[in-house]
Amino acid sequence: MAKPFSNDSSAVTILSKCTVFPDKKSSLGDLKLSVSDLTMICSQYIQKGCLFTTPSIPSQTLIPHLITSLSKTLSLFPPLAGRLVTNPDGYIYISCNDAGADFIHANATHLTTNDLLSPSDVHAAFKQFIPFHCKINYSAHFSPILAIQVTYLADGIFIGFAVSHAVSDGTTVWNFFNTFAEISRGVTQPSRIPNFRRDSILNSKAVLHLREDDINVTPKTDEPVRERIFTFTREAIQKLKARVNRNHTSPAEISSFQSLSALMWQCVTRARKLEGTKTTTVRIAVNIRNRLEPKLSEYYFGNAIQSIATYASACDVVDKDLTWCAEQLNKNISEYDSDKVRRVVEDFEREPKAVKMGNHDGGIVQIGSSPRFPMYDNDFGWGRPVAVRSGGGNKFDGKISAFPGKEGGNSVDMEVVLATETMRILENDPEFLLYAS
Repeated sequence: MAKPFSNDSSAVTILSKCTVFPDKKSSLGDLKLSVSDLTMICSQYIQKGCLFTTPSIPSQTLIPHLITSLSKTLSLFPPLAGRLVTNPDGYIYISCNDAGADFIHANATHLTTNDLLSPSDVHAAFKQFIPFHCKINYSAHFSPILAIQVTYLADGIFIGFAVSHAVSDGTTVWNFFNTFAEISRGVTQPSRIPNFRRDSILNSKAVLHLREDDINVTPKTDEPVRERIFTFTREAIQKLKARVNRNHTSPAEISSFQSLSALMWQCVTRARKLEGTKTTTVRIAVNIRNRLEPKLSEYYFGNAIQSIATYASACDVVDKDLTWCAEQLNKNISEYDSDKVRRVVEDFEREPKAVKMGNHDGGIVQIGSSPRFPMYDNDFGWGRPVAVRSGGGNKFDGKISAFPGKEGGNSVDMEVVLATETMRILENDPEFLLYAS
């Protein structure tokens, strides 16, 4: 089941590293990457993880137990134990070949949970708690699609995971992680069984031709950015939503998340002090499982996301009422139906290309993840997480990730990455601080 590797040296002490194989051989055939998968092939792995209080089970018992639980989970999610393969025609597939996933046991016992959570900025150590820092998704051709790292702290434990974003989206990876937790705590019939069907319009005959420069990307050295978690309580979000809808003339209500996204767009743009004529862009990643006709399964395995872009000049975003900003987002999101999804697929077929994430023109705000993801519904047998964090992958000035609030009750935590000066201005913006804490 597990094959040992040699130890690595790191600031976080790596105690052991092994390959975990599914406990049953896969009968699933090769899965062709969809249009939504292929667009992510040159971006970086998804990196997330949960911080827990210290389990009562000793590590010499818990680590083998988690390895066994992961092995059972991989039998339900065989693509995560596979590798990418490009056939002679240029099509990229997931070969469900049981090649295995990485499992790493590490120590950072010089750190406490308070050390990690008390600073205003996200602690840099979290990047060392999650494997495959800045790893390009294409590399899953020759290295694991999935890696898990369990890091012991002085008074807690962090379970981090990295998954190729060319194989899965946020919905898929949290379904996997929730299932891993269920199996760990003894559930024999997990509630989230993945659907591997590949018969939607996302499956195309178009071939994505990649250059060496696309797939041999050298990760940039860390940009001078800061990263903070801002919390928006249920009461603050209700107040914000009421404000936005007060002057909204359409009968369709603007949602809480659209109101919050509009606030981020306006406040970040104001903090950047852009020229008024500068075009700003806010991109919001949306789940298209329910937007497509016919609909995809709730547990469709793979990427079923597209990015909705809204454009406006900096002066309009900053000077107009927040309701106006929210209305621009609301219009684009509400109109994003099955026909729009199909047009994105048709555009890809005309000109196949991969996404290159980043703030390429200085005016981009990109909002990903979702407060609807069940990030805190992970009990491995000793209680729910006390915090959720992400690694360094796919982060740049203007990247915002939405998490469910750690306090629950429909609160939202926004993980915000901004240039140092922009962050300084944002965290002192009186309007922003009416809602954020």
